[in-house]
Amino acid sequence: MAAGSSAPTASEYIVHHLAHLNSSGAAQKKIIDFSIINIDTVFYSVLLAVLTGWMLRAVAVQVSSGVPSRFVGAIESIVEFVHEQARSIVHGDVRMIAPLALTVFVWIVFMNTMDLIPVDLLPRIGELFGIKYMRVVATADLNAPLAMSLVVLGASIYYGIKIKHPGGFVKELFTAPFGAKLVLAPFNFALQLIEYAAKTVSLGMRLFGNMFAGELLFMLIALLGATATWWGFGLHFLTGMAWSIFHILIVLLQAFIFMMLTLVYIGQAHEGH
Repeated sequence: MAAGSSAPTASEYIVHHLAHLNSSGAAQKKIIDFSIINIDTVFYSVLLAVLTGWMLRAVAVQVSSGVPSRFVGAIESIVEFVHEQARSIVHGDVRMIAPLALTVFVWIVFMNTMDLIPVDLLPRIGELFGIKYMRVVATADLNAPLAMSLVVLGASIYYGIKIKHPGGFVKELFTAPFGAKLVLAPFNFALQLIEYAAKTVSLGMRLFGNMFAGELLFMLIALLGATATWWGFGLHFLTGMAWSIFHILIVLLQAFIFMMLTLVYIGQAHEGH
């Protein structure tokens, strides 16, 4: 809350921290409102995207025939792992697909890792500059994961058209999975649309749900420290440390799952029903 105001209740604290800095200048009331832009989500996602590109380029520049540093060696291991996963899942040219998967993985790891920063730190700094609301975990905002899911949808459709050619792609929409009969064409097309929609929504919702739950749990843990009791401070420290350690696994796992499903969906576009 703003400096100089009375101490908020637990519900006020959580509601305040779940509000976005958006283009309306106030806390967003609707769950979905396409007229409002969450400025904090855009800022942190773009900032971390730039950081992702800078880091990967810096590592690429340092690669040589000599002995690599530990950092370069670690990134090379990740690159090789992602490339092998791409080759095993996508039966085709992966020269553009593997870098896409690598970028998705590193970018999501960076965005998820923002959840490990103390929940009040950056919002408090923002308040010093007159920023009333701020959420720093872009993947805990449904807009960001769904936007990335739409990019994956676009990539799968692009490769479907590229591999099968426009005629073959459209033919598959109306002939799979029930067969190439005119009476079944509407059902095939409807099922294909449902399949594409289900893949896109589930891909984004999985990442959002896990990161939103993790962010909310960090807020509840932070409230333990506001009890002004020895047991509250003790539980705040112990549970915060335990959840932070466990959350590292979630950060990496969710990025890995999103990356793998990206490869799976693009790989399916290379194959026929």
